[in-house]
Order: sequence, then structure tokens, then C-alpha cells
Amino acid sequence: MNTGTSAVATTHTPMNQLIWLVRREYWENRGGFLRAPMIIAASVIGLFVLGLILGDVTAHRHGLNVSGMNISQVVAKMDADNIAKFAAGLDVGLLAMCVPIMIGMTFVVFFYLLGALYDDRKDRSVLFFKSLPISDLNTVLSKVIAGVVLAPVIAVAACIALQIAFLILVTLYAAVHGTNALPLWSPAHLLALWFKFLLLIPINALWALPTVGWLLLCSSFARSKPFLLAVVIPILFGVFLAYIGLLQQLSLPSGWYWKNVCLRVLGSLWPGSWLFSGLANNALVVPGSTDGVDLGMGKFDFVNALISMDHLLGVLTSPDLWIGAAAGAGMIAGAIWFRRNRIESYA
Repeated sequence: MNTGTSAVATTHTPMNQLIWLVRREYWENRGGFLRAPMIIAASVIGLFVLGLILGDVTAHRHGLNVSGMNISQVVAKMDADNIAKFAAGLDVGLLAMCVPIMIGMTFVVFFYLLGALYDDRKDRSVLFFKSLPISDLNTVLSKVIAGVVLAPVIAVAACIALQIAFLILVTLYAAVHGTNALPLWSPAHLLALWFKFLLLIPINALWALPTVGWLLLCSSFARSKPFLLAVVIPILFGVFLAYIGLLQQLSLPSGWYWKNVCLRVLGSLWPGSWLFSGLANNALVVPGSTDGVDLGMGKFDFVNALISMDHLLGVLTSPDLWIGAAAGAGMIAGAIWFRRNRIESYA
């Protein structure tokens, strides 16, 4: 009898409750969380296959022939600097393929968070959940975890699957043309790249907290049309500040509000958006570098900045990251309070 009681108590612990709530969020939103990145990945592969076919047709029409080229022999003749550039070029290609998936994930998560708490009140399902032994804290935290952890993990899995499919197609295409593309399959390189993908998830999650908190706060507070509250109000407030010249009176740059407030509460969900903070502070500019975007004082290497361990660790010590995370946590706390105290529904 005591064993049965203990088992029941264990299944109702706050951690187990949170896990089940996250699972519920996944099942209710698996169309956006799972199917969207997989459809985008399949579309990218389809376009790539179409590009290979068109390339073959064009080459055949112009009498071009790439058969017999051995990439292994080419790589064997490279020095260390050229090999590093070859690996960087491969990283650029593999990262570029993931951009559509990350863009799709950002829009999915943005609108998911915007309706996460509002929709419960709109369809009165909040009354049902209030009747269950589920805390408002866990309810809101489950939506945070689903947005900044679960969705990115699935997106990264889709990116890895896309990259593997790409390498398989390139290898098969090369084999058909008598070319050896096996050097592209560098286990150490690929595993390091994928490890950095996973490492980006907590960094992006911390950076995204201002947007996450703001969207959930608006979702829990809005009587109707949370999109207008979340997006239009910050923009109109910025226009108002510029009109009255308040920032100039406080000796702040005219773009301070747009960069540190408006962009942070609306744009921090974009993966790697913390790069632009470093760009503004010249923290990721490499003087004398021959790679990246020319900024006048040096080159900004987006790829190395995005996946370099030194830069990733540097982001974790950035005041911008932790100030924004604290502000986001405060807004999430506000969303929890509104969730607990505002259960009325609005059309």
C-alpha cells in the first residue's frame, strides 16, 4: 500500500509535471515544431537535386566534363592554411543550408509564444486547466522550454539530417561522375560542427529571453490582438521618444532605444542575433583578416564568430546577455502572475 502511494506521489512531482507539460506542448504544436523544419529540409534537398540535374544538363550542352577529378589527391597537396580554408568553406556551405530551417523555426516560435497564453483564455480552455493540479509556474515554464529548447533541438536535428543528406547526394553524384568525394566526410570536423550547433542552443536561449518574456507577457495580458500589443506598441513608443527628443536630453544616442530595447524584445529569437551586438562593439572584428565582411577597421568573419569556441564563451561573459536575460526573466514572472490572476476569456 505504501509503495503504491509513493509511486503516485512520484508521478506528481513538479519535475514530472513539467516534463508532461512540455510533451503536451509538443503534441499540440508538432505541426510547427516538427513538420515545418522537416518540410523545409526536404524542400532544400529537392532544390539541390534540381540544381544538380540542371547543372548536368548545362554542362552536357556546353561539352564540359568534370569526371575523374579526385578530391583526395587535391586535399593531399594542400598545405595547412589551404586545408583550413577548405574546411571553412565547407562550414559556410553547411551553415547556409540551415538558414531556411532557422528562419522557419523563428517565425514558428514567435507566433507560438505570442498565442501561448492568450489562446487558452480565448477558447476558455484555461478554465479546464485551472481545475487540474497544475501550477501556473510550470504551465508558463513549459511554454518557455518548448520555445527556446525543444523547437531549436528539433531544428538542429533537421539541420543535421539535411547536411547528411546533402553529403550523401554529393558523394553519390561524384561517384557517378568518377570523382571521389569521401574527404568531405571528415568525422572529427562534422562532429565538432554538430557539437557547436548544440552548444548554440543554450546561448541562443539566454539571448532570446527578452523576446520570450515580452511575447508571453503580452500573451497573458492582451484582451485581444496580442500581435498589435507586442509589435506595434514598442515601435510607436520608439517613434514617440524620437519625436520628443528624450534620448538626446538623457545624452543617449538616437539609436539606443531601437538597438537595446525594441530590437531586443522583438528580434532576439533569431539564432545568432547576438553576433550583431558584438559587431556593434567591434568585439568580433579581426584586424588584418582576409576573410569575412570588410568594416573598414578589419574583417568581420561571421562563420568563425558563430561557431568559434572562443567567441561562444565570450558571449557568455557579455553584460548584454545577462542584462537581457534578467529582464526576460522578470517579464516571464509577470506572465506567470497574469496567468494566475487573469483567467477571463476575450473574443
